Order: sequence, then structure tokens, then C-alpha cells
Amino acid sequence: MTNANSINLNGAITPWLANEGPENDIVVSSRIRLARNISGFPFFMKATAQDKKAIRGLVFQAAKELFPKDSYYFIDLDKAETTDRLYLLERQLVSRELTEAEGARSCLIDSKERFCVMVNEEDHLRIHGSISGFRPLEIWNTINETDDLLESKLPFVFHEKLGYLTACPTNVGTGLRVSVMLHLPGLVITKEIDKMFRALQKCGLTVRGLYGEGSQALGDFYQISNQTTLGRMEEELIQKVSDFIPQIIEYERRARTYLSEDKQAATQDRCARALGILKNARTIGSVETLHHLSNIRLGIHLGILDEPDIAVVNNLLINSQPAHLQKYLQKDSEQSEELSSQERDIERAKFLRKTLET
Repeated sequence: MTNANSINLNGAITPWLANEGPENDIVVSSRIRLARNISGFPFFMKATAQDKKAIRGLVFQAAKELFPKDSYYFIDLDKAETTDRLYLLERQLVSRELTEAEGARSCLIDSKERFCVMVNEEDHLRIHGSISGFRPLEIWNTINETDDLLESKLPFVFHEKLGYLTACPTNVGTGLRVSVMLHLPGLVITKEIDKMFRALQKCGLTVRGLYGEGSQALGDFYQISNQTTLGRMEEELIQKVSDFIPQIIEYERRARTYLSEDKQAATQDRCARALGILKNARTIGSVETLHHLSNIRLGIHLGILDEPDIAVVNNLLINSQPAHLQKYLQKDSEQSEELSSQERDIERAKFLRKTLET
């Protein structure tokens, strides 16, 4: 098994922020998640410590048999440092629930970050992956293939009429969650975002923040996903979400047009100020950084800002976060001690200035 300390993907952009695929100026990424449980074991909330260790052992053995040795990491999160767990959370490879849980829990990560399997989260396995842009069917093919491989080695709990059985009733059936992450500053600035939320709820869709369930919408990033899976086929669920996304894209484009034409001076000021602050700040927190990066991203796509490159902005969205910043400092200056929040804010400002000056 791999020690999380040996994983440092800093500098390598995570695939869901690669700025590729259709509609990538608004659709940041498409994500698929499957919930699965192994026959012969209680659901996670009833599982004993020995059950959890046995489940992890089965997944570890399956990975050894299914995937080439150097093509994946298998990390025991219960043995990982807090910074390493947060690092994986910031890259959206694991959930906050998995980082904060107790007992035997792990994650199997493809070395190219195409997919990740969380072990002993709400279900025994959560198989998921993300891809840049509006491409839910493409990432579904990757996750479906991974699911089939794992099921060839692990007996998943399946009911003839109900489908895959899961810890939460809303996931029973396919166990599928389709999510599309969108950057919606136009709707936020024009105060149209709540209207969109109400429309989503009427269509059986739900809205989550940057880090999924239970998280806040930071930097005007929102995840739209299905609420239930029972009685629906996988392709049907993917289509349901996919059918609604173009409407949100259209609303956001209209809002951006309004901001660039009718509110041109105010929008130019908002975007230019954001860039100026990040280029000159001496201390800055991660939440404020995301807010300014959101405005810079908007300015680039509206043609208001001709620098920095969008790839730089996307890189900063990840690498300015607390755990990534800590790992960057450890690598760059052999800084081994955990920084305080205040020290990290100072170092973040230095990092932003250095990156945006080049």
C-alpha cells in the first residue's frame, strides 16, 4: 500500500481542470459516481472494525489482480497525515466524509486520476471520476469499465428487482450520481442564481458546492446532479442531467452578455480589481482567493483580461488551496513543519504574486 506522503501531484493539473471538452468556459467538469457494496458484509454504518479491514483487504487484492503495478496508488487514509488527506480532498479524489471518518478506510487512485475508488465511505465502495468539460457520457464509459472490472473480482450486492443495494435509499438501483460542475458568476452577479435553483428542484435535480455534498458554493462553482436513481437506467439518468445543462449554460451566457454590454464598466472594474488584488496582496485566505480567481476567469472568457492564461487560473484554483500550498512549500523550500493559518495566508500571497508575475 502507498503512503499518502509519497503522492505529490503538485504542478500537474488535475484532469477535471484541464480546460478541455465542450462548453469548458462554463462547464468545468463532468463527474460520475457509483455506489457499491460487497456481499457478505453489513453496510458501513453497521460494519465492525474487522469487517472494514476485511473489505479493504478484498479491494486491495482485487486491485493487485486487475491493474498494472505502477498504474495506481492504494492509500490507507487512516494512516495518512491530515495535510495528505486534505490534499486528496482538494483534488476531489476523496470526499470530506472519508477524510474525517475513523477506522480502516482507503482510496484506490488511478495514477492519471481518471478514476478513484473510495473504500469504506458511506458504502463499501464509491467508484468515481471526473473529466474536463461537458462530457458525461465519456466519463461514464471510464467508470462503467472500472465498475465491470471490480465486479469481476468482488461480489456486489444486487437485488433482482431493486438493483444495486446501497446504504442510502436514494442511491438504490443503479447507485449512479451524475454531476456537472459549472462556473456561474454571471447568474450570481445578476442575482438570478436562486431562480435557477428553484427550477432545478422542480426537475428533480440538486445543487451542491465545489466539494460535493454538504459543501459550500465557493468561487461561484456549483455542481448539478440527480437526486435519486431507483427505477432509472444509467443512460436515462445521464440524459436527464445532460438535457438540463444546456439551459443553464444559455442563462449564464445571457447574464455574461448583459454584464459585458450593459454593465461594462462595473464588470471591467470587478475583473481588473480581482487580478490587481492577487498580484499585490501580502496576505490572503483561500476563500477570498477563489472569489478573485472566479472574477479573473470571468474576465478572461469575456475578453476583458488578456492575461493570465486560463490554464494558470485553473492551476491556481487547486494549488492555492491549503494542503496543496503546504506541499508546494515543502517541495520548494523543504518546509516540513505545518504552517499556521496566518503563515499560510502570507505564503499564499507570495505564491500568487510569483505565479502571476511570470
